[in-house]
Amino acid sequence: MHPVAYSAEYQGEDRSRLSVFFRLFIAIPWFIVAFFYGIGAWVATIIAWFAIVFTGNYPQGLYDFNAGFIRFATRINAFFYLLTDEFPSFNGDEEPDYPIRTLIEPPKAEYSRLKTFFRIILLIPVSILSYVMSLILGIVGFVAWLVIVFTGKLPEGLYKPMRIASAYMTKALAYYLLLTEDFPPFWMDEEEEAPRFLGDGDGARSPGLTAETTGPAGL
Repeated sequence: MHPVAYSAEYQGEDRSRLSVFFRLFIAIPWFIVAFFYGIGAWVATIIAWFAIVFTGNYPQGLYDFNAGFIRFATRINAFFYLLTDEFPSFNGDEEPDYPIRTLIEPPKAEYSRLKTFFRIILLIPVSILSYVMSLILGIVGFVAWLVIVFTGKLPEGLYKPMRIASAYMTKALAYYLLLTEDFPPFWMDEEEEAPRFLGDGDGARSPGLTAETTGPAGL
């Protein structure tokens, strides 16, 4: 099981055409915050790299900071690429009520110094797949933009590839920032990942999850 899970509530009907039409401009304030937040995350990652290589441990404060950045970046990404019309917050806190959620497990007791030392090489296949996923997200996102502007709806056929691409990029970011040593899986759908959010401590049902997908006793 990958230490990072991604859950997205499918919002197909009654989309805001006006918000979608101007989404590029509306998202600018979040992009500005993400720019500076991202600089801090990369600095934290460099420090964490040295800490892991020399001690095998990821300092908790740095881990929490980078985990917050991943949650923040994931919500912005989903908002910009039209997975949701709900405005994201300007922080990296956990938000159980937001349609797009990221579950990040606590840091490992000990990390592989060797895997961390050679992470820049191990990143090559992940970077290639991330680039492919970003292309998919950009192309499908543009088509979704046109469809929503003219119909006010997001077809499930467009939603699914955007969710897959967004989920992969979120997990790839966790790999970039050293939070995990596991390669991001190429495919994990909502039914596979959403049940994990039922035990994250907030007691809320994961967005979009139904009795049919959870099965008996929420499993």
